[in-house]
Amino acid sequence: MFFILVSFASIVILLSLDPNFYERFSSVFYVVALVLLLGLFPFGKTISGATSWYDLGFFNLQPSEFAKVAAALGLAKYLSDIQTDIKRRKDQLYSFLIILIPAILIIPQPDPGSALVFFSLSFVIFREGLPLYFLGIGLFAILVFVTTLMFGTLWIGIGLAVLLVLFLMLKNKKFKIPVLPVTSAIVLTILFSLSVNFAFNNVFEQRHRDRFSLWLRLEKDPDKLEEIQKTIGYNTYQSEKAIESGGFFGKGFLEGTRTKGNFVPEQHTDYIFSTVGEEWGFIGTATVIVIFTLMFLRLVFLAERQKNDFGRMYGYGVISILLIHYFINIGMVIGVLPTIGIPLPFFSYGGSGLLFFTALLFIFLKLDANRMKEGI
Repeated sequence: MFFILVSFASIVILLSLDPNFYERFSSVFYVVALVLLLGLFPFGKTISGATSWYDLGFFNLQPSEFAKVAAALGLAKYLSDIQTDIKRRKDQLYSFLIILIPAILIIPQPDPGSALVFFSLSFVIFREGLPLYFLGIGLFAILVFVTTLMFGTLWIGIGLAVLLVLFLMLKNKKFKIPVLPVTSAIVLTILFSLSVNFAFNNVFEQRHRDRFSLWLRLEKDPDKLEEIQKTIGYNTYQSEKAIESGGFFGKGFLEGTRTKGNFVPEQHTDYIFSTVGEEWGFIGTATVIVIFTLMFLRLVFLAERQKNDFGRMYGYGVISILLIHYFINIGMVIGVLPTIGIPLPFFSYGGSGLLFFTALLFIFLKLDANRMKEGI
């Protein structure tokens, strides 16, 4: 209730400020966010194994939530600069660095879920004209990552070698395939696959490795797999059962037996969608999905009608951040995606999240209101 009141107060403040204030001071917000993230290492408070909060006495503040807003503002500011040309390599590099730097500072907390959110801002860069082959490279990297975990680097090397032989055979016919770029791409892919193994075994914590093992069924030992399902997979299993037990109409507000009995851990934060499913059933979960879908469509419409480049780019930043939270959170709760601890916007308990989701959205609404006021 305290943060709900604070969020309402922040709406009044955000809507009263001059819209040019957000563009003018976006770089300042970004630098402040980085300083706050760096300050966590000596001064942060550890909760649930992650040093992601400042203890301010009567509440805890999570600066990574503020950093999401600041990164969206900073990226929009840089891309809307008249001197920025996203076709140039230098500007592409700087744009990705704006996203990458806060993510790098958040990963060691460790909070890989929050770090992942920053990469969603890449879609803003694609919207502004980044060549689509970068997206292809990103999707290919994800494919190699998952394939490496499932089959290992050796089988990836064998598969790539077969492809190289096929390319060389085709080269002698009517197709002209550059051998050197293809060979270089294969070598880089194998090196990336080797780095995946190193990161998985030496950088990831055991709980992260267990989550991927459960999701991709990497563990071959049935006893070890059963142990992982009872520990790491317990949350997802219980959330699935809670949603299933809700049926079509649900059991009623505060009447869910699994949620009332605390069978589902973190049901007020990361797993709150399971509470919706058990208490309100398919009707409730479908309503939540429809509401979010309508909100995203409305935000796309508002972003596209912006005449100001900064407003449009920031609008797509808002969409990207909210969308990845929504997609990963619900996918995690229903078992489609591995467990990644990020909240469902405006649903999950968490003061910092509610406050900065509110700020993220209402800054954009202020920018759009200014467009309407000026009649453009």
